[in-house]
Amino acid sequence: MKNLLFPFLLFTTTVLNAQNPSLPLIPQPVSVQRGSGTYTLPKAAIIAYDGAEAGRVAEILTQKMSLPTGYAIKAQSGKTGAIQLKLNAAPNAQLGKEGYTLNVSPKGVVIAANDPAGLFYGAQTLLQLLPKEIEGKAVTQTAWIIPTVSITDYPRFGWRGVMLDVSRNFFPKEDVKRYIDQLARLKYNTFHWHLTDDNGWRIEIKALPKLTSVGAWRVPRSGHFGDRADPKPGEAATDGGFYTQDDIREIVRYAQERHVTIVPEIDVPGHSMAALAAYPELSCTKQAVTVNPGTPFSEWYGNGTFKMKVENTLNPSDENVYTFLDQVFTEVAALFPSPYIHVGGDECYKGYWAQDPGCQELMKKLNIRHVEDLQGYFMNRVEKILTAKGKKFLGWDEILEGGISPTATVMSWRGVKGGIEAAHLGHDVVMTPTTFAYLDYNQGEPTIDPPIYAGLRVSKSYSFEPVPEGVEAKYILGGQGNLWTEQIPNLRYAEYMSYPRVWALSEVYWSPKEAKNWEAFVPRLEAHFDRADVAGINYSKAVYDAIVKTTAKDGKLTLALESEVPGLDLFYTTDDTMPDDHSLKYAQPVVLPDGPITLRVVSYRSGKPIGHLITLKRAELERRAGQ
Repeated sequence: MKNLLFPFLLFTTTVLNAQNPSLPLIPQPVSVQRGSGTYTLPKAAIIAYDGAEAGRVAEILTQKMSLPTGYAIKAQSGKTGAIQLKLNAAPNAQLGKEGYTLNVSPKGVVIAANDPAGLFYGAQTLLQLLPKEIEGKAVTQTAWIIPTVSITDYPRFGWRGVMLDVSRNFFPKEDVKRYIDQLARLKYNTFHWHLTDDNGWRIEIKALPKLTSVGAWRVPRSGHFGDRADPKPGEAATDGGFYTQDDIREIVRYAQERHVTIVPEIDVPGHSMAALAAYPELSCTKQAVTVNPGTPFSEWYGNGTFKMKVENTLNPSDENVYTFLDQVFTEVAALFPSPYIHVGGDECYKGYWAQDPGCQELMKKLNIRHVEDLQGYFMNRVEKILTAKGKKFLGWDEILEGGISPTATVMSWRGVKGGIEAAHLGHDVVMTPTTFAYLDYNQGEPTIDPPIYAGLRVSKSYSFEPVPEGVEAKYILGGQGNLWTEQIPNLRYAEYMSYPRVWALSEVYWSPKEAKNWEAFVPRLEAHFDRADVAGINYSKAVYDAIVKTTAKDGKLTLALESEVPGLDLFYTTDDTMPDDHSLKYAQPVVLPDGPITLRVVSYRSGKPIGHLITLKRAELERRAGQ
């Protein structure tokens, strides 16, 4: 009876929690029980802890709370304090390694967990229970009051990640640490670090110094990535940067203190132009190339196929390539404690392989007929290198092509199809599909934000279910969001593109599936807008913009407007006037007038404008009707 009752209580509690906007917690805990009254933080608060590992959590919490409160908060070993961090003497099986209990009474705060990671996550929840001013960087005069509450919480998935691409644009060490800190506050535990690609090699490899002296630098260029001019003869490569091995160690330690595992990615055999700029002899043609500064070096045909205009692929038939990779992975493995090393494997153009005599000879030796199968050979060689260094092999879903070992882990990005196939073959899978998790996509109306090739609204990210029907859940390690940075030159804009979608995905990966409720999530999201303002974190407000759709029939255009946020009023004009709350209010689909009209739409809430002004000419309205 007890086992039958628990799922019902869990469902009831989480649904009630999701409908209670008074606690703006993201991600939503498993169970929240509100009490009566509050606890006021004393000016000389002690954060008590038991054991050195709990002490590190106490120190981080002390640093976070001391500055905005101005209080003399102290972390010290012991069993009495305003805030107590306790490691369970007898492990609570329900909590696992990352779960915690958080109890706030009028007498104080107690966070308990089996493991320091759980204490850390409990501390993040505690910070969210405090007033938003706790996110500030200066002393603020406010009432430091915490609501009484009893929380039991633990994650749904073990892999909760975000990827940051630092090849397309280099992010300084302090920016990377700041971004990791933001992710840890949301209970992400994996930072996937895309360190190498065509546009820059960002990690020092002492045995191969040209990877950074040459491969980390490109000629300076401005303008839209992918449309830039080619390097000129003799032009100095001055744009870029890389992380020294001491930088890497510092960032890894910083992440470990916040219970974040860094998974490094060395992208091979394609996406290797920066490596080939340093060592062109590792290619098939052995021709000199330059680090790409964002020029159009490939042709895409709209069906997922493409052709490279410049070689960016390692030669799978050259033994020197595997010696090179062994040197690279020897040093990478020593720097990163992560059990995984990500080896890319995506978008590998095989055209140069098909024309190379060495590759043709290797195909005959291996008795394979299709050049695509050489990638399977290459990846199996790479996996053996990683295995010899005690690391697990992880790659994008293209690694399934040509065959991989049963121990390989697959990151499914081209939708969920690759993940489903991999799971059915018995592979562990991380779900990170473009359709839900690509953070470089436009967040709202595509005519407002800088252009990119696809869109992804926060409500769509929130709707993501990482375990597809018909797949055994045990094979789905979890999921992550991916931030490719072709159009993202700095951390400020990386934040804008990350949030609020990273907030939404944190709930997808941490919270119970039954607790998800978009309408209940919105007020918590808006509370985090306020907290981000205090913290100086950038974010997008595209969630407030109208969604403009059209259909065409019998030569007439019909307009349909929607909004992600419930309760918005949408006003529009087609008479070349600026819309406000006295304009036509949208209520149902409307047939638009003929002629060269311009549609203008604006959103209001409670009588005040809240979204961007959207302006669309007839040609764009007709284009949308044809989609």
